[in-house]
Amino acid sequence: MHAKVKPATPAQKPKLSFWAIWNMSFGFLGIQAGFALQQSNVPRIFQTMGAELDKIGFLMTAAPLAGLLVQPIIGYLSDRTWGRWGRRRPYFFIGAVLATLAMLGLPNATVLWSAAAMLLVLDVAINISMEPFRAFVGDLLPKEQLTTGYAVQTFFIGVGAVGASALPWVLTHWFDVANTAAAGKTPDSVVYAFYIGGAIYLAAVLWTVLRTREYSPEQLSEFHPEPEQAAPASTGVRGFISDYLNMPKIMVQLSLVQFFTWFTWFSMWTYGTATLTQHIYHATDTTSALYNEGANWWGVCGAVYNAASIAFAFVLPLIAARTSRKTAHALALAVGGLSFVSIYFITSPMTLLLSFAGVGLAWASTLSMPYAILAGKIPAKKMGMYMGMFNMSIVIPQVVSGVCLGYFLTHVFNGSAVMMMVLGGLSMFIAAALAMRIEENE
Repeated sequence: MHAKVKPATPAQKPKLSFWAIWNMSFGFLGIQAGFALQQSNVPRIFQTMGAELDKIGFLMTAAPLAGLLVQPIIGYLSDRTWGRWGRRRPYFFIGAVLATLAMLGLPNATVLWSAAAMLLVLDVAINISMEPFRAFVGDLLPKEQLTTGYAVQTFFIGVGAVGASALPWVLTHWFDVANTAAAGKTPDSVVYAFYIGGAIYLAAVLWTVLRTREYSPEQLSEFHPEPEQAAPASTGVRGFISDYLNMPKIMVQLSLVQFFTWFTWFSMWTYGTATLTQHIYHATDTTSALYNEGANWWGVCGAVYNAASIAFAFVLPLIAARTSRKTAHALALAVGGLSFVSIYFITSPMTLLLSFAGVGLAWASTLSMPYAILAGKIPAKKMGMYMGMFNMSIVIPQVVSGVCLGYFLTHVFNGSAVMMMVLGGLSMFIAAALAMRIEENE
């Protein structure tokens, strides 16, 4: 009799040390520094150059449109790239170089169209760096470390955003850098903040590129033999469309949650400066000291919600372990919705920081939980492509927000920017309800 031959057992990815996870996530500190400076200051730059408030949403759609086009393409390409520097790391580096150059140019733009063009370049570059980072975690970590991996990534997102968001305020109040400028010009506090942010972006990404190694395609095949064989590689546009139409069910469910979540974030980034300058500081003249003080305080609010997200990034896995990932995410989004609505009732700059601490919980969960839920459900060979597709659920609601919110601001809310925060809060409540309907099947 011949002994039965058992099928080969897939190799297990080794658990990585804390410092290995730290190194592979460190680059996100720089990416988020660039992203936070954009979120906090680009609407301010546009207003300074004469853009009408209800048109800023249209200008800001450069960011989501760049993501809509770039992320799936970069994900698809990075899945199929392999060389001396791996398959994800070359994209980290290329995106970092382009983003740094754009950050040097954007605050020095002298006319609105050139500022909008530089924003588009910056967003394309950020997306080139950012999309492969999401797949990077799924590539290198075993399933039991995915939540930790995305939590550490969220920690660095918070650290980068805290420092970058507060930079104009710090430069103004600690180093006496000018915070006002002539009409049509960006204050030096913002210009120098972008210079510092660009340097941080490049240095942090280089740290990850130089101190992290990737698994080869052969090693990944050993870790995931069944998905590799069961799902033939997509080829060309037809294969991409086929994969999109046959995406996992849980990805569809998460995309609905993402729609209402990111509708809110875009509303905040677009109208946050106007909310503070109108609702809290009662200033509309972009050359006045009071307006620019309010615009700086918006950066401080950004620093607060990102600082809160750092702490919450390590609390959320504990909540998820006791309940489930979807429950933890729904709870965080509900708190975020309540925090956004509360802004309407606040008139003090300091009290406003309490609301943004609650916003930080929703932000921490947005940056980690959907990816932790999804990463273990995607074939390894298509990790980058599916993560790119999933990020389309981030950019589409931002485009919708940019197109429609200007109308609501002018024709429904009579120019009151704070109502954009209330509307965002209601949208986040919907996202929380949809999150509870996710079928994790863990």
